[in-house]
Amino acid sequence: MINNLLKNFCLITFALIAPITLPAGGIQKSLNQDKFTNNTNEIILSSNTSLYTFPENHAKELLVLDIGTTVSVLRNWKVSESEIWFRVELASNKVLDGPNNITKGWIKI
Repeated sequence: MINNLLKNFCLITFALIAPITLPAGGIQKSLNQDKFTNNTNEIILSSNTSLYTFPENHAKELLVLDIGTTVSVLRNWKVSESEIWFRVELASNKVLDGPNNITKGWIKI
């Protein structure tokens, strides 16, 4: 009986304490840890460019970006030598802009 009680106590203690050290949702290792890399690439568009939902020619067009719009490149997707897509993020002010504003999408280069 005492042996089972000790096993159950150890199991419950482990189940309550161990998950807080896991990266899925427990303690942060450092509060000053940067979540974004400092080497983001920004480009300025030299022509009107369409922003798409995903990197395909028949994708839904979200909006048209004007000449001079600055976007941050998040990643690229190479379909072929002549077709390269960039996942981009538009500069936005999350406080002043509405929550439904489009800030990310794909552009074809």
